[in-house]
Amino acid sequence: MAYPPVLDVMHNPPELFTPSASRPSLDLLHFERRSWQSGYSHVAGIDEAGRGPLAGPVVAAAVMFDPQFLEQERDQMFKGLTDSKKLSATQRDYFFDLLDTCPHVQIGIGQANVTEIDRINILQATYQAFTRAVNSLETLPEQTLIDGNPVQGLPCPSVSIVKGDSKSLSIAAASIIAKVTRDRIMIELDKEYPNYGFARHKGYGTKMHLEALDRYGPISHHRKSFRPVSEAKRFAYRSSS
Repeated sequence: MAYPPVLDVMHNPPELFTPSASRPSLDLLHFERRSWQSGYSHVAGIDEAGRGPLAGPVVAAAVMFDPQFLEQERDQMFKGLTDSKKLSATQRDYFFDLLDTCPHVQIGIGQANVTEIDRINILQATYQAFTRAVNSLETLPEQTLIDGNPVQGLPCPSVSIVKGDSKSLSIAAASIIAKVTRDRIMIELDKEYPNYGFARHKGYGTKMHLEALDRYGPISHHRKSFRPVSEAKRFAYRSSS
């Protein structure tokens, strides 16, 4: 059975992927196929965005494709989809919308906010975001594919893959969903706190952000357990005393 195209944009997609011909070929379904052949039909890729910034939540995403659809359509619909860090903002938005509107893709998103990050540390908060993302899928996966190191507390078996966001289509898709979701959160935060430049640096410790911290002090969306923020907090306190 052939699936129809999901979006009209697929007939005339934006010219986003011209450089892809020069990239080395890589079977981005290798790990998915290995799981399917082991008897797992519901396999999700998971990834996160926002472990390193000084502000904002850490966001995790889980993406699970219908296997038959993925085998038939990946070269047409998802050509060029890869690790979010290798894509431009325009490319990420394109794939985000494609994934979000595809009826053969399940997406789960989980977050851990700044309060949780400061209370239990960024690693444990990231684990919680992963678990929330997996649990928010319509169907619980039988197995998850994870970028990087193993994750504690998941509700199903998992396989950790070094540089998985460049080796697994499901993980790459999750990296895009997590990245775009978090970027949009920070862009909205910038509207409320324009002095900090969140729309530009997304909360990372750039020179612009550090200077804003020194000048204005941290806000409730800053991670007080991160050293640059705690130092800025002390500096702001001394300056006002």
